[in-house]
Amino acid sequence: MIMEIESSINFQEVHEAFTTKQAIDEAKRCLHCKVPQCRKGCPIENDIPAFTEALSMGNIGQAMSIINERSNLPAICGRVCPHEKQCQGHCVLGKKGQPIQIGKLEQFIADFDTDMELIRERLPQKTRGRVAVIGSGPAGLTVAGDLARQGFSITIFEAQEEAGGVLMYGIPEYRLPKAIVRKEIEKILALGVEIHLNTTVGRNGITVDSLFYEGFDAIFIGTGTSVPQNMNQTPGAQLRGVNQSTYLLHQVNVFNEGAIGRDMVPVDEGERVAVIGGGNVAMDAARTAIRLGAKVTVLYRRTREEMPAIESEYQEAVAEGVEFWWQTSCTEFIGENGRLKALRLQAPDGERVEPFSRVFLAIGSRPANRIVSTTEGIEVDEKGYVRTVERPFGMTTRRGVFAGGDVVHRPQTVVLAMKAAKEVAAGIAQYVDAVKLLQICPE
Repeated sequence: MIMEIESSINFQEVHEAFTTKQAIDEAKRCLHCKVPQCRKGCPIENDIPAFTEALSMGNIGQAMSIINERSNLPAICGRVCPHEKQCQGHCVLGKKGQPIQIGKLEQFIADFDTDMELIRERLPQKTRGRVAVIGSGPAGLTVAGDLARQGFSITIFEAQEEAGGVLMYGIPEYRLPKAIVRKEIEKILALGVEIHLNTTVGRNGITVDSLFYEGFDAIFIGTGTSVPQNMNQTPGAQLRGVNQSTYLLHQVNVFNEGAIGRDMVPVDEGERVAVIGGGNVAMDAARTAIRLGAKVTVLYRRTREEMPAIESEYQEAVAEGVEFWWQTSCTEFIGENGRLKALRLQAPDGERVEPFSRVFLAIGSRPANRIVSTTEGIEVDEKGYVRTVERPFGMTTRRGVFAGGDVVHRPQTVVLAMKAAKEVAAGIAQYVDAVKLLQICPE
C-alpha cells in the first residue's frame, strides 16, 4: 500500500541536466571577458571562465580540478544556488536575456566526474594537525574538505543517522536528489575524512572539552540553526495542525527514502494548507505540499518585491499551483476540539477568517545551545548566535574553538555558508600552524 501511494507522488528532479553536447555547446558561448563579472558574483569566487573554457574543449577532468580549488560541493551548488542573483546574474550575456547557464554547467561537470569515477587528486599525508568538525551541513563539509586537502586529519561528528544536515533533511528531493548529496559526501570522505554518525556533541559526555582531551588541535562548530522560530504569542498556536515547515520537509525526505509510511507525512491529499513566510523554506514547503495533493496558499506579511525567496523558486511555485496572499498576517489560529480549522487574517482590505486545516511556519530559525551550554568561554549574542573574531578568522571567544555558517551569520544560502566556512578553514589552518610552531620553539 505504501508503495502504491509513493508511486503517485512526483518528487523527481524538476530541471533536466545537460547532455555532454549541450554542456560543451553552452560552454562555447562564453565570451572570456577580461574582467569576468560572473566570478565576482560568485560568493566563493569559483574560477568560472577557466572551468568553462576547459569544458568547451572537452577537458572535463581539468574543469573538475579547477572547480575543486574553490568548491567541495559542486553538484549541490549547481542545483540549489541562486544563480540568477550571483554568477549567472552577473554574466554580460544576460543583457540580451541569454546568460551562460553556469549552474547547469557546474552540475554537469560534477555529475560527470562522479559517474565516470575520474581520477582523484593526490593528497598530502595527514600530519599537519587534528581538527574536529561538529555538524556535516554545508559549512562543516566545506571545512572538512578544505582542511583535508591541506594535510589535516579531520573527524566529523554528526548527530543525525546520515550526514548532510540541511542538504539531506531540509531541501526537497525535487530540488536536490539525496543520491547526489550522498555522492558528494563520499568524495569528501575519500579525502581521508572520518565521520561519526548518531553522535551529538553536548550530550552523553561528549563535549568540546572532551574533544580537546582526545588530542584535537582545533574544533569547528558548524551546527547551523536547528531551532525554528514559532508563533507561540499568537492565540491558538498550540493547536494540532500547526507545524513547522522544517518538520514537513524532514518527514517527506525520510518518506521518499522509504524509512516511514505515507501516514507519517503531515499533509493529506485535498487538504487546504497555509504556509506562513516568504523565504526559500516557505517555497520548499509550499511546493512539497502541492506534490502531496494539497491546495496551498502562502501568506506573506510584506509585498512580493520584499519577499526574500529566489525569484525562480517563486515563479515555479506559481506555475505548480501555489497561491500567494501578500501583506497578509495571521492574528489567530482558530480550532475546534483542539484541531486547527481556520485562520484569522489581517490584510490590506481588513480582517477575515479563512478555513485551513493545516499551517506550516517558515518564519526563520535560530541556533540550538547544546554546545554552548556545555562549554565554558564561548560567547553568544542575545539571539544565541556565536560571536567570532577576525584574527584568526572565525575563532570564538574560546581559544581553539571556531564557528561558521548559519550558527554565526544567521540563516543563509548553501553557498554563503560555504563562503564563510572557507574563510574559517583558513583561520583554523593559521591557528594550528602557529600553535605547533610555538610548541617547538626553544624557551
